Amino acid sequence: MRLSTKSRYGLRAMFDIAYNCSSMPAQIQDISRRQHISPRYLEQIFQNLKRAGILKSKRGPKGGYCLAKTPDQITVLEILNATEQDILMVDCAGASPKKRKRKSECPFEGNCVTQSVWEEANTLLNQLFSGITLQTLCQRAHDMGIEKEFDHRVMYYI
Repeated sequence: MRLSTKSRYGLRAMFDIAYNCSSMPAQIQDISRRQHISPRYLEQIFQNLKRAGILKSKRGPKGGYCLAKTPDQITVLEILNATEQDILMVDCAGASPKKRKRKSECPFEGNCVTQSVWEEANTLLNQLFSGITLQTLCQRAHDMGIEKEFDHRVMYYI
């Protein structure tokens, strides 16, 4: 299994919003600059995240993107599910035969001992990804000493 750039960039962008823009909507240009991701590609990724209900957008001069839930309620698994068609190790090892999305039928269906290995791996990965939230990533960033960027849109006058 190899995650697409949509998933990797989507997770980085969601972390960026949670870490740097807790109270204000995040601007695409700022996320793009901090994470080195094309603004056009971010827009595409954000459409998937909005459809999944984990990201909101606000129009206007003070608009941008913000999390639809608190960082401790958004898991890595939710973000991956929103950006990937599926996150299976192999096509034949899904949660149930009805949910499997196969390019072709497996000739070993029901007679394959390795299928259970892939299903166990999928289960463990899902457990890992569902146990890590954006809040967890923010805490890790803090522990690593990653500085938060001060929002340049805020102006103070004396």
